[in-house]
Amino acid sequence: MWYSASNVHDCAHGKNEKTESVFCAQRCVAACRGPHPGAEILMQCNAGRPLEVLPAFFSAEGEIEMLEHIITANDFINGIVWGPIGLALLFGTGLIMTVRTGGFQFSHFGHWMKHTIGAIFTNKNITAHTGKEDKAISQFQSLCTALAATIGTGNIVGVATAIISGGPGAIFWMWVMAILGMMTNYSENVLGIFYRRKNEAGEWSGGAMYYLEDGLGSKKGCRKLGRVLAVLFACFCVLASFGIGNMSQINSIAGNMNSAFRVPNIVTGIVLVILSALVILGGLKRVAAVTEKIVPAMALMYIVGALVVVGVHITAIPAAFAAIFKGAFAMHAAGGGILGYGVSRAITWGFKRGAFSNEAGLGSSVMVHSSSNVKEPVQQGMWGIFEVFADTIVVCTLTALVVLTSGFVDLDTGLMTTEVAGSALVGQAFATVFGSFGPKFIAISILLFAYSTTLGWSHYGTKAFEYLFGTRASMGYKVVFVAMVMVGATMKLGLAWDLSDTFNGLMMLPNLIGVLTLSGTVARITRNYVSRKFHGSTEKPLWSAFDIYQKQEEAEAAAEGELPLDKAANQ
Repeated sequence: MWYSASNVHDCAHGKNEKTESVFCAQRCVAACRGPHPGAEILMQCNAGRPLEVLPAFFSAEGEIEMLEHIITANDFINGIVWGPIGLALLFGTGLIMTVRTGGFQFSHFGHWMKHTIGAIFTNKNITAHTGKEDKAISQFQSLCTALAATIGTGNIVGVATAIISGGPGAIFWMWVMAILGMMTNYSENVLGIFYRRKNEAGEWSGGAMYYLEDGLGSKKGCRKLGRVLAVLFACFCVLASFGIGNMSQINSIAGNMNSAFRVPNIVTGIVLVILSALVILGGLKRVAAVTEKIVPAMALMYIVGALVVVGVHITAIPAAFAAIFKGAFAMHAAGGGILGYGVSRAITWGFKRGAFSNEAGLGSSVMVHSSSNVKEPVQQGMWGIFEVFADTIVVCTLTALVVLTSGFVDLDTGLMTTEVAGSALVGQAFATVFGSFGPKFIAISILLFAYSTTLGWSHYGTKAFEYLFGTRASMGYKVVFVAMVMVGATMKLGLAWDLSDTFNGLMMLPNLIGVLTLSGTVARITRNYVSRKFHGSTEKPLWSAFDIYQKQEEAEAAAEGELPLDKAANQ
């Protein structure tokens, strides 16, 4: 027998950290026992979060118990990967790589800025498309595809959540995580280029799977360990790609388009399925061709809009920065003693949102950076630094200033003056300047941010699937990925979001093990680059771990005049 009762439960679990919807089933499902196994659970958070009705139709007590076990297990694992242990590992890796590379993000700031964003305007080779016979993509395309995946709803919803839950001080710790994350992302990309290989189709394949198998696996007694960790990473990546990389993003788009423009979810789903099929099934080059147009346009649109809002409220900027630094260290961060939030809360939420936003340490963007036509691992590593800089230091900071200068946060106490959260909070902040168009502007931004994330993650999942099952099987993955777009647009998926969030975090663990164990390799490649570029050394460049690719790259460099012929011949 099916029941349709409604039970209201107070829940302290709070907001799902990766989505805008309130999903507190972890703490509420047990309360649905008894005569209403098919009850609709109406959840309410004690911090004034929006309400959401979650259909929870269960046919038997056994199914409820099974769901509880899944939720409990997921809570436990999620608490490790996104709790103090995981965040400490993430922080420590960034710190260690900063030390081992001589603080490259600081000591060579001008150099990496000149050879990334600066080179876009001065070096045509950076943006030039590769020929049909060349399976690689340009450096600019690899950046745009990586940014497509990282600049997403986390830059809007995530920042708002960090301020609500951790106070203005969370933004400071978000910056700290970003600064250290620059070198984590740098290290991932250096290793990605160094250990990449070509697949059956002649395309570059790189990522954590390969430097775990070939890098960690080459160390004495670590061959099996490297392979196991590589397979685990690939499995977690595939699973995360369907959730965080696809359905959650599409769900956010459909919800915002419905609320802002009254577009039915199914219509949004149909349109996005068609667009996704046209782009994703065309392969990486087509994905890259689209993202190199979408990403600059959406970033510029959002940055300009945010600057207008901040400009109108320019007199509040000093107070906003004061609140950030005060909240980062003062005991009354995020509501003072009333809600029990302190410095630790600000640190936790700043670290979480920073990690969620720029994905440094997850090993995800390496898979597209490794497809670049670059030879120097350090060159692609510098693009990784800029990726984190653009995502967190620029876009997330602007979102934070929009919220903090618009009057919805008491800058003296850190208390919220409104009960709205997520994109609604940012929409209200934009509305202070743009009126009723403010929420619509955010809806359009989320559309572009979230959909570009889906395109980027389609490549990540494809490469992970390819590693597990071979190049020919990857088309099957793409077809399923496109089909899941409709699922994301039209269904409430509840627990699926939390599970995919956990899988996303689980990617981090094997990846960081690989980065830490291969930190010496990163340091050696960095020293080699600095010695050649800054001190005129004639030592052999370290471009690939494999002799066959090293010699190919040297031959190409010699033909292009980048390396003396006699030097290439003698290597």
